[in-house]
Parts: sequence; C-alpha cells; structure tokens
Amino acid sequence: MTGEGHGFFGYMLAGMQRTQLRFILLIVLVSIAGCSAGPKKRFFIDGEEMVWSEMDVAQRKHHMEQVVLPVAGSVFRSWRPGEYDEIGCTLCHGAGAASDDFRMPTAHLPRLSGELFLGREFRDYPETTGLKLDRLVPEMAAALGKDAFSLITRRGFGCYSCHLGPDGPMFGN
Repeated sequence: MTGEGHGFFGYMLAGMQRTQLRFILLIVLVSIAGCSAGPKKRFFIDGEEMVWSEMDVAQRKHHMEQVVLPVAGSVFRSWRPGEYDEIGCTLCHGAGAASDDFRMPTAHLPRLSGELFLGREFRDYPETTGLKLDRLVPEMAAALGKDAFSLITRRGFGCYSCHLGPDGPMFGN
C-alpha cells in the first residue's frame, strides 16, 4: 500500500499497520451494530401492550398526556423555571393541535440550520442546544418508544423529528 494518488485517506492508510486497520474496522462494525434498531418499546394502554405505531389517535393522545408531556415539562422547567409551569400540546404542535393536526416535524418550531453537528445552533444557542441534545431528545425518544437518532444510520428520533431543516423535513421525517 503506497497511498500515492489516493489523497489524504490513501496517504493515511499507507502508514497504518494491518493490526491498526483491523482495530478500526472492528470499532466501525461495533458502532454500526450498536445503532441497529432494537426491540420496540412497548407501552400499556388501557391494559393492552402496544407500540406507538399500533396506537390509534385516542391512544396516542392518552400516551402523550400521561407520559410524553410530563417528561417534556420536566426538561423545559429545568431549562427555564417558571416559564413552563403549565404545558400542553401546543408547546410542540402549535395551533394545529386544536384541530387534531399533530404532524411532525412542524413549522411551529424554529427551523434548524441543517449544518453538521448543529454548528450554527451551538454557536448561537449553546446552552439550549446542549440541553435539548443531552436531555430532551433522548427522553422524548424513550417516552415515544423510539430509537435515538444515529449519525451513522441517519435514522431514529432526533432534532429533525420535530424541527424542520432549512428546506423542509430532513432524514426521512
């Protein structure tokens, strides 16, 4: 392996030993395996065990009121005490909630930049972005029984599950 004519990566690989390449390959494979969808989280609704995708609208509303809203409220109150003492469907779904339009992502929430690793959001709102990535996204994913977003697979519940990107929905949301 000379790496000539193969740019930066060819040059980098040329200097690596076989053992190092195996180690990197192992790390990549373990990372991908760790991001595969596990069993879906099941919830008990009216004594029946089901996943989010099996729930009808009334069951989803009940689950949102009993599970999701309390979790979201806890996160938002820790961020800005006193400002989110009472929250409801409109916090995330906006005016559409009044007409049972709960589609996500929604234009009600601020659009995100679409920059890699939310660069602009971290520059402009570091505390808010950090809190939402560290707490809101994983806790909402768990409350909804969804896998957290993976940069490798570009699937799962993440920021763009609720927020639109600069040109609309991103990552299949």
